[in-house]
Amino acid sequence: MYLPEQSKSDEVDYLLRNAQLRDELDPLYDESIGRVNARAMTTRNENEFLESMLEWERAPILPIGEWFDPPLAVPHPDQLSPAQLNAVLMVTIDKLFAQHIVLDFTDHLTDYQLYCIVYRDILPSHEKKLARNNSYLHWDCANTWGDPDLWLRYYATAEERRIWADENEVELPPRERPPYRRELPQAPL
Repeated sequence: MYLPEQSKSDEVDYLLRNAQLRDELDPLYDESIGRVNARAMTTRNENEFLESMLEWERAPILPIGEWFDPPLAVPHPDQLSPAQLNAVLMVTIDKLFAQHIVLDFTDHLTDYQLYCIVYRDILPSHEKKLARNNSYLHWDCANTWGDPDLWLRYYATAEERRIWADENEVELPPRERPPYRRELPQAPL
């Protein structure tokens, strides 16, 4: 197969980068690296995957509030009027999204409840800060793993509810509309 000179040069660069990435990841080797099937992807795509793994391994673990310069601190919720709380909440959500933090499943919460989650749970939470522009930290504000009832009641589709009921053989909570509809920034999972 004929490859133009530029493509041959690019492929050599990709192979050299691949070797460098594998060398850097070697001390961190685990089964996830071994599962990379180089035949199933291009060298360029494999390099992107390996770069994301290396970034994950090297990323600092910081409280989310310290991801910002200066660090993001918000007033205690009881110090704010409802109007102030809503304004600070919306600005804070935008700032979180700018750092690739997405709040999921919030429409069952009042502004006060959501603000308390941001204040008490999200900002002090230690998480890996990744520099990639295509990775997002999704914060599950309904605790769907710990308490699936909220998800089933407000967020699950009819198909998801049916599958859940079939797999768990439990009676589902009634389907309801979330009482506090919000248009928050979204990102892919």
